[in-house]
Amino acid sequence: MIFFSIMVGFSAAGQSISISRIDMQKDKLIIFFKLEDANPNHLYQVSLYASKDNFASPLNKVIGDVGTEVKPGNNKKIEWDMVKELGSYSGDLELEIRAGVFVPFVKLTSFSNEEKYKRGKAYPLLWSSGNMGGQVDIDLIKDQTRVAGDRNVPNTGKYEYAIPGSVKPGMYQLKFTNTRNRDEYVYSEVFRIVPKVPFIAKAGAALLVGGGIYLLLNTAGGDNTTPPTEPDLERWPDIPGN
Repeated sequence: MIFFSIMVGFSAAGQSISISRIDMQKDKLIIFFKLEDANPNHLYQVSLYASKDNFASPLNKVIGDVGTEVKPGNNKKIEWDMVKELGSYSGDLELEIRAGVFVPFVKLTSFSNEEKYKRGKAYPLLWSSGNMGGQVDIDLIKDQTRVAGDRNVPNTGKYEYAIPGSVKPGMYQLKFTNTRNRDEYVYSEVFRIVPKVPFIAKAGAALLVGGGIYLLLNTAGGDNTTPPTEPDLERWPDIPGN
């Protein structure tokens, strides 16, 4: 069994965060909280931390009003999947919600979530930053889990990012993290990774090779018998005049 205590790590003039209630639903912990600000146009970066690593890194298996660009409001919640994050952990566990006005240290300028990105290919990433210099980690994220990434990339505003050929097709995000302050991170919009060669093209090539082998086998012995018609295969069009 896990015993929890919840803390908040933010309070400033005209701004505050407070816990409303905590619910347990099967393997998930749901934290309801208020994020109050006299300026409703402010956006926040909200993170949930745990004492399992001495509050060093934010928890990953979280959804809801967490991450970047969270708006102030009274009906906020974070849903944390404890089993996926902790496994068979037991004992005391302290949690802490940290929130701060969101000022993105990186803003992507060359990325389109409408484009389909092919695995095994490299793409130029361009971004702006109010504090160029230092280094960033660029991680490939699927379902809130890091599957690949490049560490200690110079924060120069440009980088040639190669999508690993080993990742599975699907929906992903890129995560930029400031190596000097890991509380500063930015996610891209969700985008799609597709195979470098579409499956239909591969299947078509296999059919063509198979057809060639069939033809050779049926002509090698001098048998001029016309092969049976394949009604499901598309024929080449007849040449005009023949």
